[in-house]
Amino acid sequence: MTRHLYCEFLSLQSVGLIIGFLLVMTHALALLRPAMLQDFLRTFPRHRRIGIAILAVDFIWAFWLIGNIDLGEFYTWEKPIRLLLPVCFVLFIFFVEEFLAVRATGILLLLLACPLLDVAFLREPATRLLLPSLAYAWILLGLFWIGMPYLMRDQVTWVSQNNCRWRIFSGTGLAYGIALLVCAVAFWS
Repeated sequence: MTRHLYCEFLSLQSVGLIIGFLLVMTHALALLRPAMLQDFLRTFPRHRRIGIAILAVDFIWAFWLIGNIDLGEFYTWEKPIRLLLPVCFVLFIFFVEEFLAVRATGILLLLLACPLLDVAFLREPATRLLLPSLAYAWILLGLFWIGMPYLMRDQVTWVSQNNCRWRIFSGTGLAYGIALLVCAVAFWS
């Protein structure tokens, strides 16, 4: 349904490079400056301005997506959805005060999973499965963070309580990002 949209301007290699670079940078920062990142992550769930900014990105992406995908037999729903999206955006800002940043991040993770799955669909080599694995983890996190946003706060608290735990999670993310970069450069085209 969306494969033609994303595969038109994204390739397996470009997505692998982008996601790998982002994972390496964020997790290297987490290893090098743990106190700074932990402080930010503790305040993030209730940070309203960041939540509105992420929600705006979600809205723009969803608005673009609904206008460009083939809805098949649901094509008559395109105009009502396009009218409803801005209304939902405004209602979200005014009536979802608790954990807006977490919910918006959950929506963003759901939107981000689609291009990762599309560019890796039925491609060779088997290392491409690094992207769908990450996408499914994001889908799972996104669904939980939208429905139960306090879980992000609890997860951040749990990971940041112990320096060893923080280093393990940061190191794992860094290693995954390096694996994505190596595969993108060496195997994917």
